[in-house]
Amino acid sequence: MLLGLLVVLAGWLLPPTPASEVRRAFHLSGYAQGTTYAITYYAPDSLVTSQDITTQLAEIDASMSLYQPGSLINQFNQSARGIVADQHLRVVVRKALQVYQATGGRFDATVEPLVQAWGFGTRPVAAPPSAATIRAILPHIGSDKIHLKGDSLVKDLPAMHLDLNGIAQGYSVDVLATLLERHHIQDYLVELGGEIRVRGHKWPSGELMRIGIEQPDTSAFAAAAMQQVICLPAGGVTTSGNYRKFRQWGGVRSAHLIDPKTGYAFQNELISVTVVATDALTADAYDNALMGMGLASALTFLKQNPALQAYLIYQRPDGTAAATATAGLQQLLSHP
Repeated sequence: MLLGLLVVLAGWLLPPTPASEVRRAFHLSGYAQGTTYAITYYAPDSLVTSQDITTQLAEIDASMSLYQPGSLINQFNQSARGIVADQHLRVVVRKALQVYQATGGRFDATVEPLVQAWGFGTRPVAAPPSAATIRAILPHIGSDKIHLKGDSLVKDLPAMHLDLNGIAQGYSVDVLATLLERHHIQDYLVELGGEIRVRGHKWPSGELMRIGIEQPDTSAFAAAAMQQVICLPAGGVTTSGNYRKFRQWGGVRSAHLIDPKTGYAFQNELISVTVVATDALTADAYDNALMGMGLASALTFLKQNPALQAYLIYQRPDGTAAATATAGLQQLLSHP
């Protein structure tokens, strides 16, 4: 009885939770970068608004959007030698060059001419490129031909063009996460075009953020039900896949991930790769590269790079789908 009384008294003596520490859920959503975004954060008050998000994303678009005629990346593509780059462009190009080196060129941001030729760029095409067209483009592909020199981004050949769409959305997610953290928000989920960055917990439940991995329907190459759920305390999660974005010309079908060495779409058994990394920019760059490697090479690469965790869905020879994951990602999976 005495012990119970002491516990009750101790509860009375504890100060109440300050109003400034009581966190509510705030939800922001909208349309940007040709896709949608959804942000949930937990804070005492509405510290970040939709206008803040719009302003930040517009700044990134002015740097790296191929759909804005005056953007810095379009200025670079149209230049003979290069341009003075802003911080956004320098950060993303630096990461692109690092991943180009680390993956033996499987990720290459200079594939823009090939992307355009196959109809995945800013201009529609009526037919797939001929073999002669691809042969003419290939000498102008290769990230070893572009360089960061101080504030400048320069190129060896005037025809060198950049396409950073493969990692720009991951970077955008990171920038939005940084915006939240500048306002001392420590619990959030940021999603833009399927690329995600999380930190902290849901309030008031204290649960970790939950992220679903889609299970593709390989027979129709369409999205189906959620395959797995990741519970992640902090980090970036991105997915690359060939089952949604492709072009069809009669009997010719091409997925949007183009092999910079051959000029044609990657051909292997991988259907999708979901990567978990410390930030969304890193995850976004490596998910494309892993897709290009094929299953065996991707698993070998992941063993050699333990900072990356991945969930890989692939197609068996009989056409059925299967999945495998790194040990670190298996630990993040939510089990009922």
